[in-house]
Amino acid sequence: MSRMPVIQRFANCRVRINPKDHPPPHFHVQLNDGREAWVSIRPIEIIHGRVAVREIAEVLAWANERQAWLAQTFEELQ
Repeated sequence: MSRMPVIQRFANCRVRINPKDHPPPHFHVQLNDGREAWVSIRPIEIIHGRVAVREIAEVLAWANERQAWLAQTFEELQ
């Protein structure tokens, strides 16, 4: 299995996109405590995981500003 490249780091987590991942286009947010959320790219919303929106609010705001880039990056890694 390939390692997911880290595309952004935040104080409490890392954002990754997995090469050859399944639809829908999404990214993974790995919190420092080991929990993980999957976030869809269009629309930006948590689709899997036990992470509160408030815990990754900074990531969601960052993703909203980079939605097209995230979608392109997801496609390129497929």
